[in-house]
Amino acid sequence: MTHPIHARRLLPALLAIACNSHAGMTDEPAQLEELTVKVPGTRGKASGYYQKDAGGATRTDTPLQETSQSVKIISRQVLDDMRATRLDDTFDLVSGVSRQNSFGGLWDNFAIRGFAGHENTGPAMLRNGFAGNRGFNPPRDTANTERVEFLKGPTAALYGNSEPGGTLNVVTKKPQFKSSNTAEVYAGSYDTYRTSFDATGPVADNLAYRMIVAAEDKGSFRDHMDSERLLVSPSFTWLIGPSTTINYELEYLKHRTPFDRGIALRDRDGNRLHNVKHSRFLGEPRTGDTTMEAYTHQLSLEHEFSQYCRGRIGLAYKENKTDGDAVEPLSPLSAVAPNGNINRRLRGRAFDSDDLMLQTDLNGKFNTGSLSHDLLLGMEAYRFNQQQTQFGSSATAINIYSPAYGAVLAPMTRLSDFKEEQTDMAVFAQDQVSLTEKWKLMAGVRFDSFRQQIDTLTNNTQVRQDHFVTSPRVGLTYVLNPEVSLYTSFSRSFRPNAGTDAAGNGFDPERSRAFEVGMKYQSANQLLGGNIALFDITKQNVLTADPASNYLFSIAAGEVKSRGLELDLNGQLAEHLRVIASYAYTDAYLGKDIALGAASSIPSGARLSNIPRHSANALIMHERTLANGGKLGLGGGFSYVGKRADSPEDMFELPSYVTVRLMTYWQFNEKLRLSFDVTNLFDREYYASSYNSNWTMPGAPRMMTLGLQARF
Repeated sequence: MTHPIHARRLLPALLAIACNSHAGMTDEPAQLEELTVKVPGTRGKASGYYQKDAGGATRTDTPLQETSQSVKIISRQVLDDMRATRLDDTFDLVSGVSRQNSFGGLWDNFAIRGFAGHENTGPAMLRNGFAGNRGFNPPRDTANTERVEFLKGPTAALYGNSEPGGTLNVVTKKPQFKSSNTAEVYAGSYDTYRTSFDATGPVADNLAYRMIVAAEDKGSFRDHMDSERLLVSPSFTWLIGPSTTINYELEYLKHRTPFDRGIALRDRDGNRLHNVKHSRFLGEPRTGDTTMEAYTHQLSLEHEFSQYCRGRIGLAYKENKTDGDAVEPLSPLSAVAPNGNINRRLRGRAFDSDDLMLQTDLNGKFNTGSLSHDLLLGMEAYRFNQQQTQFGSSATAINIYSPAYGAVLAPMTRLSDFKEEQTDMAVFAQDQVSLTEKWKLMAGVRFDSFRQQIDTLTNNTQVRQDHFVTSPRVGLTYVLNPEVSLYTSFSRSFRPNAGTDAAGNGFDPERSRAFEVGMKYQSANQLLGGNIALFDITKQNVLTADPASNYLFSIAAGEVKSRGLELDLNGQLAEHLRVIASYAYTDAYLGKDIALGAASSIPSGARLSNIPRHSANALIMHERTLANGGKLGLGGGFSYVGKRADSPEDMFELPSYVTVRLMTYWQFNEKLRLSFDVTNLFDREYYASSYNSNWTMPGAPRMMTLGLQARF
């Protein structure tokens, strides 16, 4: 474990080089208007549907055209046009992103390029560059979201543990020194109601605030599945001096809804169950809701030493709590009789976690001879604690065709109980070198010293492991002209595996490697951009649900592979027409056999669950200015999802589907706007995702929403 110590000793010297080396440059005092230092991963504000800055892909202000990585940014205008209120509304707009089972909308769960992360807690996500998804988190609300960045490929060289398919970075709205107030109200199908309020402005000449509140009472096409959520997010920006800024954000999010496994599609003989209503709830209404609460604090201090050197230190703390009981169908096929009776169980869950993170980085620009450098150096540390306790007992069966609620529930006993602590210390460095006017080289590496300790309280055992991980990446970009660039990259990544197997043993981290080549396009007016990418990814020591433990624990699946093609286009097609569109071919499959027991296994070549080989989408908005100065918008789009494996065993296929969306709005003047949106316009029946053939989530039918937005 000597490498981390050596890296820490080298860091001060490297920082001095970055801030003091300005060969060929004039070190002039920076002016106030140039000193707005933004959180890494938040630089640049989206204009329309296209943004020319790479955002969180480099943690610097590098242009997207010079970045050797595929990046898709969903801007605030896209969120507004499609009336996206939750993060998962954006998943269908990005190539290679597929929905995973979210257990009735309890948390955000998705895969990028076939890799979905932990089957329970979902993939790694970022919030303003900080880890935002360790533990169990309620689904994100977009009321305080400025944009969503989908960073394709491994990001471990900058952010540490992450999925090799990509990472999602949510950039939140920041306080403004110009007063603005917005109120929105919505009413929609199935008794869905939502209201939000966003106020920002100056408190003093050097202090600005922002307060965002959103509340939702949402009905559902699923029986007994109403939900409630509340978001409260105050934030402050304090300009201490012309070169120094302090930012603070608090986010409180509460979400309540019954735990929902969906419906069953197959009986114990593997035969398709017909005429199962998509609205059918197979739990027990009297067990109540599962409640999720999350408190997130983020504090950062930013300083510009000169126009060529800036630094930042940030601190984040997050608490999560999940509690609730639920009756749910059993998962094996043997649980479903041909007559429609399905066996069930009662489960109680109590999950608690806290996450403390520290980041510091320094970004300096300098020349060495004819080479121009954009050097980023940093350190990061975190401590994550969680306790997961599950209780259980039996519950009487229910018929999927004619359910009779009121099950006999046996007293619950403790099934599993463990505490986990993760700690990590890391240093990283990244240098973006302009070799010539056309050739751009990016090289980066991160060293992580990671420790995991798991105490299983049911049998008083302890598992502890230490790992030192090196995560490099290198990329080369050739800027053919201001409109077109070509790039290639190679990178490695890792991700700790949380939890234990049925025997109480911990898991080694996942390790991955990825190759990517691509081409980027940007129109001459910088209002339209696109990307074509080819990728090849291999990941080892992947976890999957363990059927032998009734899916209560996980097993190591060995190796998975994914390769494919992605196309993305977004921006302004014409003066009154904007578009966002994508297509993906993703071949994600098991690289080695998985032994599930003495008599069964999953063979290599089995497809990864919920990953379609083909998917495509498009969203077009036409906006016309009226004679009175108002605006009229009319738009629509479609989403196509191909056939998918229903489970890790790849036993059955979920059918492909196409849904169509309609969007309209009438902006009377600068202060008042009326909107009307329809999703799944043709009321197509489909399955959004599946955990297995007994836990399949139907997609929402036609939904209509009327909204009113006011600025004052």
